This record gives sequence, C-alpha cells and structure tokens, in this order.
Amino acid sequence: MASRPPGTGRGMTTRLKTAEGRSTASQRWLTRQLNDPYVKAAKERGFRSRAAFKLTEMDARLHLLKTGMRVVDLGAAPGGWTQVAVQAVGPRGQVVAIDILPMDPVAGATVLQGDFQEEEAEQRVIAAMGGRADLVLSDMAPNTTGHQATDHLRIMALAELALDFARRVLAPGGAFVAKVLQGGTEAEMLAVLKRDFATVKHVKPPASRKDSAEMYVVGMGFRGAGL
Repeated sequence: MASRPPGTGRGMTTRLKTAEGRSTASQRWLTRQLNDPYVKAAKERGFRSRAAFKLTEMDARLHLLKTGMRVVDLGAAPGGWTQVAVQAVGPRGQVVAIDILPMDPVAGATVLQGDFQEEEAEQRVIAAMGGRADLVLSDMAPNTTGHQATDHLRIMALAELALDFARRVLAPGGAFVAKVLQGGTEAEMLAVLKRDFATVKHVKPPASRKDSAEMYVVGMGFRGAGL
C-alpha cells in the first residue's frame, strides 16, 4: 500500500458555501477537511478515517505489520487502523479491535466493545487472539481542552495505560505503537520502553498534520513480560 495518498499537490482551495450558524472554529475545521488530500484519499480507498494513512506510513518506514500476525487495536473506533491491519496480516493473521464506543464490524477482524483496562475485557481480547499479540496499536486521544499542558498529560496517561496493557499481552519480540504529544514529560514512559523493548523510536508520519503536536512512540523487539 502506498505511503502517500494521491492528489497531494497544489490545487484550488475549496471554500464553504455557507458559514451561517457555524462557529469560527467549526468553519476552520470544515474548510481544512474539505481541502485535506488524506480525507479525500481515505474516502476513495474505503478507509473510515484519514488516520489510516498514519499507520500505513509508519509501516512503510518500520515494517510493523506482517502476514499472519496477531494485532490488537486499542481505542479502535471508527476503525481506520483496524482496516489497515486486516489488509496487512491477511487471512492467516488475527486482528482484535476494542473500544468503549460501539464500532461497526470490520471484515476480517474481531470487534469488541469494552474498556481494555478492565480484566474481563483484557481476557476477551486474549481469547479472541488465540494467543499472545505480536503488535499492540493505540491511536487513542482524549477530547482536547485547549490547554496544552493538560492535554499533554491526558494523552500521556492513555499511552501509559496502553503500554501497561501491551506488556501483559505481547509475545517476546512483539511491538507497540502509541500516540503521544510532544511536551517533555514522556521521559518516564520512554525509560520503560527502552527497558522492555530492543528498539524505541519517535515517529511523526507525513499524514500527521504539521501544526499538530502529535507523534507516535514505537517500541520493537519486546523482551518479555515480568522483566
């Protein structure tokens, strides 16, 4: 799968036909969506979100997804990353997606509704995989408050919960990907990653908007639980 969507060159800007009843922030968001080549490409390729390209771009660089893998997608709704994972692992692989929110089925994946932090939900994920995971994905992010420090702490808290989950379910040699925000307080999490994974990287895929502080931490070569 190509790492960049088509139509990313310059072109005419699409403008809103009417701004009546919309806030300034809403107008900016809608205009950006209308002119975002990744949004257009996602629709053309049947992806549920533009975020699908973030995973394809990271995979093109780091080769995270392989045929026959067992993959867990945390906070998976609406399912863009799940779709990419299913295509990559093929029919011999297993993809389990879980979210607190209801999510439409994805052909080739097991979709669960629940809180991955709860032991019962974790056991359901493990049962659905039929074994330990080769890759745990987390594109989770809380609703933003607009206060940079608060938003950073909240997304880091989610990433740390995802990492705790990954350390319990990953097979030795497995990998972990989680969204974070640049902000300088991720040192503790990075220390855990470097202890438990052979290789740790920060990645900002091209599909991640340039004006966004989001990036991804990637741990590869899991050394095994209980270290």
